[in-house]
Order: sequence, then structure tokens, then C-alpha cells
Amino acid sequence: MIIYDLKCRDGHKFEGWFKDRGAFEEQKAQKLIACPVCGNTEAALIPSTVAILGRDNRSAAVKTKTGPSPQKVLREFHEYIRKNFDNVGDKFAEIALRIHHGEEDGRNIRGTTTGSEEETLREEGVQFIKIPLPKFDG
Repeated sequence: MIIYDLKCRDGHKFEGWFKDRGAFEEQKAQKLIACPVCGNTEAALIPSTVAILGRDNRSAAVKTKTGPSPQKVLREFHEYIRKNFDNVGDKFAEIALRIHHGEEDGRNIRGTTTGSEEETLREEGVQFIKIPLPKFDG
């Protein structure tokens, strides 16, 4: 898994997680990468602040590594979202608007939207964030 720092045409910075550079290029060409702030699909790679380890210092870095693995953090994040957000599926926009207008009790929800539904939510002032959740085996 490779994490790239990206910036949309409007200057919003965000991260993208990809299998490899080819996967990034393919998704970019198909306009599958969208800014979580504005939804713009024109994303460009920007320099990352992540340190790149060379051969000489790689063994030292491994010895001093602390904390959980990135995969464990992703699994825990995925589990948190699953347990603490109601999955409303493709009715996300409809329910988010009802909550926003006070027609339904507020709660954490997750689901899917179309591009036009996202635009409607933005126009109505509904705050939301798009978070791709990876699928894990077993």
C-alpha cells in the first residue's frame, strides 16, 4: 500500500492510498480520485513530508520502530466506523438531509452517494466527509 499526498485543482490537500503508482495513474485517468472537501476529480501528486529511508539507515529505523502497524490502525479505524456509524447504504443523502433539517434525530451515519447528491448536500450546508474504507480479508 502506498500513501500519496495529493492536491486538487482548488488547492485542497488530502491523502490517497493505492496499491502502487500504476493504480494511482489508472484511477486518476478514470477520474475516480475525488477531493474529500470539494469533490474535484483533478488530483495531482505533491511532495510528501514522509522521510525516505535509504539502505544505510533502514536497519536502524526498524529497530526503533514503535506503535501499531499501519494495517492494524486501518483495521481498528474500519472497525470503529462499522460499530459507531449506522450504515444507511444508498439513502445517505436523503437521511443526512433529514437529520440536517431536524426531521430525524442526529446520529453518525455512513453510506454512499452519487455526485449530484453530494452537490445537493454541499448546497444545503450538510457537512460530510468521504472516507474510502478498504476491505479486509478474514
